[in-house]
Amino acid sequence: MNTVITDWFVVSVYDENLLIGKVLYGTVIDDSSCRYLKGDYVCTSAITAFNLETKLVKTQTGSLYQILDNGQYDDIQLSEFELLRQGCSPQEIKAFRSAPRHKFH
Repeated sequence: MNTVITDWFVVSVYDENLLIGKVLYGTVIDDSSCRYLKGDYVCTSAITAFNLETKLVKTQTGSLYQILDNGQYDDIQLSEFELLRQGCSPQEIKAFRSAPRHKFH
């Protein structure tokens, strides 16, 4: 299985100061398994191997991802992880975090 993604982030997930794991988040360009459509977001299971030279990422479930272009690295808290899984980017999560609480309904 090979999924090609762009606009990617390696996201470190923390429970307070304890690193729980790292996941890959990005936009799908192509997916040979037909799990994703072009333009879908993907948030992977935990990263088990990351090779920036070959641009390949392997996850705990055995999935293989090819990353295009330069990516970014970001951190979130475990309490925010569900937002990432639901499609919010790390940048959007940071915006939610810094927004005044009374702005949300």
